[in-house]
Amino acid sequence: MNQKLNGDQLEQVVAEVERLHQNRQEELNREQVQEILQELNLPGDLLDEALVQVQRRSALAQQQRRHLWLGVGAIAGLVVILAGGAFWIYGTNQQMAAISSYEDSLSLAVEKGSNIQEINRQDSPEVYYRVSIQNAPLGKKLSLQCDWLDPTGQIAHQNRYQTREIDKSVWPTHCSYRFPTEAKVGQWEVRLLTGKRLISSETFIVK
Repeated sequence: MNQKLNGDQLEQVVAEVERLHQNRQEELNREQVQEILQELNLPGDLLDEALVQVQRRSALAQQQRRHLWLGVGAIAGLVVILAGGAFWIYGTNQQMAAISSYEDSLSLAVEKGSNIQEINRQDSPEVYYRVSIQNAPLGKKLSLQCDWLDPTGQIAHQNRYQTREIDKSVWPTHCSYRFPTEAKVGQWEVRLLTGKRLISSETFIVK
């Protein structure tokens, strides 16, 4: 071996040789172990079986430590996943809580017009509820629902739909209902919701 060593490497080699020498001195051969057993008045013929048991216990201990670390790793991974899921849910809830109505109106045409207060059911009108949503979640699609409530508070008609991917913080949307001639007269209400959260509502009279 012609490998040359510098000063630091030489110190490391000397320390390692000392460690190996110490370990060799601490190790006992079979004859020494037999002598110790005789001094302790223990049967030497059980030595092989004892060595097997020691090796088994050592292997079992290593396996248990490995399983413990695997279990700890799995738990840690689960905690990270749960924490990430909770953070995502919290962020989503915060986004939903920030949604509000910037402006809304009722009209008889798709185009934005004056906010009507009364409709005549005999004309079988199609009424549009137009809402500009404020603080809409950018880059996401929003699931919306319109409930048209008759004078008794029952849902006479319901719109369920999903927006396109939102690309601006104030997002216009609308829903509609064509009133039948047999619609109940009195005060109606239309509500725009996302999930169970009310975004906006308007009341109007049906004659």
